[in-house]
Amino acid sequence: MAIIETENLTKRFKDVTAVDGLNLKIEGGEIFGLVGPDGAGKTTTIRLLAAIMNPTGGKATVAGYDTVKEAEEIKKVIGYMPQRFSLYGDLSVMENFHFFADIFEVRGSERKERIRTLLRFSRLEEFQGRRADHLSGGMQKKLALACTLVHKPQILLLDEPTTGVDPISRREFWDILSNLHLEGVTLLVSTPYMDEAERCSRVGLMFEGKTIVCDEPEKIKGLVRGEVIELRPQPLSKGWEIIEGWEGALDVRVYGGLLHVFVEDGERGMRQLESLLASQGVTVEGLRQIRPRMEEAFISLVREHLEERQE
Repeated sequence: MAIIETENLTKRFKDVTAVDGLNLKIEGGEIFGLVGPDGAGKTTTIRLLAAIMNPTGGKATVAGYDTVKEAEEIKKVIGYMPQRFSLYGDLSVMENFHFFADIFEVRGSERKERIRTLLRFSRLEEFQGRRADHLSGGMQKKLALACTLVHKPQILLLDEPTTGVDPISRREFWDILSNLHLEGVTLLVSTPYMDEAERCSRVGLMFEGKTIVCDEPEKIKGLVRGEVIELRPQPLSKGWEIIEGWEGALDVRVYGGLLHVFVEDGERGMRQLESLLASQGVTVEGLRQIRPRMEEAFISLVREHLEERQE
């Protein structure tokens, strides 16, 4: 049975439909990634599931509880971490822990042991007395996550938890999430980072309030039309210009000094590209066929969705 389920979930704000008939099923113990551009409806979806906002239409259940009729029961079993730093900046790390323990009525020896565990878990042991405002962005994120874990929630709802932090802090944060996943906690994570999406059990690609695809990352990448050729042309700008005008290219994208070229057939495309560029005086290095990236899959699937809608 799904631990999170939505049925035609809809939320409108005057003339704007932020979530449009969303249907999701998330199994217990999954890391489920919600990916999409700004305005896709990710934050609104998480707020609806956290029972801090009522839907305009449809319904949702979390751990078997209805988000409208049983909102208070849901709040006991979830941990919710919004995008913006939501702790008290004038309180120390330890004071924030005690504040959240008070809210969730975690007391006595259980509180002491839980806070000790979370300090070690979040690697904040040596910063217990530091005010939250004086922590780095990455430490603030880890503190916010740790405080949502004080009451041992079954489900974590995390809204772009690593936005605005450095790559090392992002990796450390995801190491913590991976450990939680191994402990059986269900995680719903919205993220703008495609490398993070690849770490999820399944991913829902959101666009204009709907999921246009929902599957395992590798299967989503397999939906991309055509095959991808990677190459390093010299000079890059001339190579790009030639390939842009080549009828065999479905799409061309630049990644630093590399080009990714989408073609119908990879092996034939490599032969044709090498010959075409050589005839124009462009040398080619590192010519090979690769798997598409999650980012490329997302862009391609959104384009296909828009094209189908226009037909």
